Parts: sequence; structure tokens; C-alpha cells
Amino acid sequence: MSGRTMGGAPAPDPDENRRQVLYWRLLARLFDPEEQASLESASLAVVEDVGLPAALLDPGASVDSVVQRHPELAAEFDGLMTPEPDEDGARDRAAEVRRAALASKVLLNVFASGSGTVTAEQLARWQSDAGWLERALGCRPGELRGGRGGINRAGAGQGVSPTGTGVGAPTPDLSRLIPEIGPELGSIEAGLVKRMHLREVLADPALASRLTPSMSLIEQLLRDKNNLSGVALANAKALIRRYVDEVTEVLRTQVEKATVGELDRSVPPKRVYRNLDLDRTIWKNLTNWDPEEERLYVDRLYYRHTSRKTTPQRLIVVVDQSGSMVDSMVNCTILASIFAGLPKVDVHLIAYDMQALDLTPWAHDPFETLLRTQLGGGTDGTVAMALAQPKIAEPRNTVVVWISDFYEWRTDELFESMAAVHRSGAKFIPVGSVTSSGRGSVNPWFREKFKDLGTPVISGHIKKLVHELKTFLT
Repeated sequence: MSGRTMGGAPAPDPDENRRQVLYWRLLARLFDPEEQASLESASLAVVEDVGLPAALLDPGASVDSVVQRHPELAAEFDGLMTPEPDEDGARDRAAEVRRAALASKVLLNVFASGSGTVTAEQLARWQSDAGWLERALGCRPGELRGGRGGINRAGAGQGVSPTGTGVGAPTPDLSRLIPEIGPELGSIEAGLVKRMHLREVLADPALASRLTPSMSLIEQLLRDKNNLSGVALANAKALIRRYVDEVTEVLRTQVEKATVGELDRSVPPKRVYRNLDLDRTIWKNLTNWDPEEERLYVDRLYYRHTSRKTTPQRLIVVVDQSGSMVDSMVNCTILASIFAGLPKVDVHLIAYDMQALDLTPWAHDPFETLLRTQLGGGTDGTVAMALAQPKIAEPRNTVVVWISDFYEWRTDELFESMAAVHRSGAKFIPVGSVTSSGRGSVNPWFREKFKDLGTPVISGHIKKLVHELKTFLT
């Protein structure tokens, strides 16, 4: 009769009840910041019952502060929301209660962002808590919000099966929601940045030093740079430089892994020790083995080929710098600078809204390029095409990457000129978004036209564009 009521129905599972209390408290706090005494006291009892600190229920305590006082919890946050199923399929209900308490903490700190003016300390705290959420989702801090690389955990965002999502269900596997969570985090962060007195913060070196550069912050700095001067402008430039350097390091690693040409065996290998192919040398000289002396006599040394086939290529990157394309503008400017540093790749960079700007002289320096952009305004791609077409001297050795949402002023005229570039033999790559989150809106008319042309729009993570360029430039 154990586990059943007198009427024969299953008895309530105490762990199910505990988890429900924690999730109801989370929902109540998210939609109504006022404390509900009954839920707070019940949640405190649950947290203490599973051996967790009461600080998890303190809305004013950051995850950092909790982990500093209880360092053993740090490992539990890693992959918290991507739980591995037990081998026998059984559920450890007590462990799920513990995970629910930790998940509630990080979700509440991130998604209950409050209202009113935001200080530099509050932004830094939110960014740190968002980093813990990203770790809980199996990613590195900063990845989902825009810009320091791709998802770190295999399978994340690829339709991983959830283990439950409702109140009272097991701790949900949220990895399948990463494509939606990333942009939402970026939106919350952008809202926090807008609520800051950013100019006042930048004017104070001590406060400015507490800012962590992110895509949302960089976008605001780029929009406001013409209104800054003196110390504030210097601090803004320092933050942009920091962010550019961080993203550049990540993208350079991706490019270096991708852009490796085929071995050129027409070029004799350099006869230096580091190129010595020891295994092949031994194998080819085995017939010279002297069993009596137990010695191998080497008639010939063999060396590895290291020269790569490279063909001079021209890469023309055209970027829509309207307000909706800021993330792509930053990423592609950095990507263009990396390819500009490769041997035998001639990079040209054009930015446009209603006017076009040739940024090629600064293509090697994404920092200087970004400082010359003017975000916002409408879009007229025909003015950019007027700059791009004369640069296509050898179509077969040219790739044109056009990054835009393609909500254009003169659609038919622009598309016809793009189709002409494609028919000329140049590689034309239309890109709808080049972001860390992969979210972007593309004009459906252009999407269908490009599909019919045989050049479908790339829309997603920047790694997709790196892969496309690799196949052409190597």
C-alpha cells in the first residue's frame, strides 16, 4: 500500500510538490516583483531541505556572489539546463528539485531585469548572470548574446529532445531553444544599455572600466560616437577596440581552420629537418636493413610537402549599415579584415544606406572601419552596386558577399544588377544575417529571387559564411 492513498490513487510525490513550489515562485517573481509570503516561505523550506543556501532566493544576490560564498555550486551550474538522461531512464526526483532551485535563480536574475535607470554595476552584474545562464545552456559566457563564437556544446540548438517543460515536470532541457534565447538575451541587454546614462558612465574612467563590451553596448557606442568627446570618446573607443579584438581572435581561429588550400606537389618540399617525413624515410629504406649489425642504412631522405596551392582572389564585401544590420556590420567588418590579412586575397569593403562609402583603405583595421560607419537610415543598394561593379575586373576570380536584409528602395533595379554579376562568372553570395545568434529577417521577395537564380540566401551563424568563403578562396 506504500505510495498510495486510501482510495487507491497514487500518493502525491513530495519532490514533485517541492519542484512545483520553486517554479510557481519563479513565475510569480517574473510577472509580479512583489513578494508573495506563502511562496517565499515554502521555497525557503525546500531550498534548505535539499541543502542549498538561502541566498539562492535573494533577488539582490548575483550568481557570482552565491558561487563565491559556495564555490562547490559552480560546477552544478555548468550544463544545468541540458541534463543528461539516466542510463536506465529513471528520474532522480530529489536531484531535479536541486536543479530546479539553481535554474530558478539564474532565470530570475536574467529575465527579471527590472525598470528605471541602470548603473554600470547593475549592467555588469546582469552580464555576469547572463554568462551563468549561457553556461547552464552548455555555452561559453557571451556566446548567445552576440559575438564571441559559436555554440560550444555538440548538438545544442539542433533539436535536442526536451525532458519536460511544464511546472512540475523535470528540469527542462532548453538547449533546443538556444536560437530563440540568444536574441532574447541580446534584446534584454540592449534595453539595459539604453536605460543607462551612458555618456556619464563613459566620462568617468572608474565607471567605464566596469563595463564589459558586448554587441548591445558596441551598437549604442557606434550610434552615439559623434556626440562624445574627450575622456568619454576615449573610453568608448577603448571598449570598441576591446570587443573587436575579442571577436577577431575567435573569427581568426575559425578562418585559419577553414582556409587551408590543397598541397601543391609541383613545388619541391623544403629539405629542412622540421619537414623530414621520418616514417616514410624508414619505410622506403627497409631494404637496406642489415640484420647482423642491426642497423638501417639510409640512401634517401623523404620530406613532407608544405606548399599550398593559392590563387589570387578578389573579395568584395558589401554591407548594409542600416540600423537593423548592426550585428552583421560588426562581424563582417572584422571578417573582412581577417581575410585581408591572408596572402593573395584582395579585399574591398563597401558600406551603404542611402549613400555608399568605400572603406577599402581601412579594410585591414576593423576598429578604424567601424568608427567611419554611420548606422541608421534607409537602404538603396544601387549606390553600393555602382561602387562594387567596377571592382570586378576578373569575374572568375571574384567573390561578392552582399550582407543585407534586402528591404530595398529600388528592388527590381538592384536585383537585375546582382543577377548580372552572377551571370558574369563572379561568385555572388547574398547573406541575410551574419550574427552569433543566427536570427535575421530577409525580404521574402529577394529570398525567392535569389533561390531561383541559384544563389540562395545564407542566413545564420557567421561560421556559414566562413565555410562558403573557404570553398572559393582555397
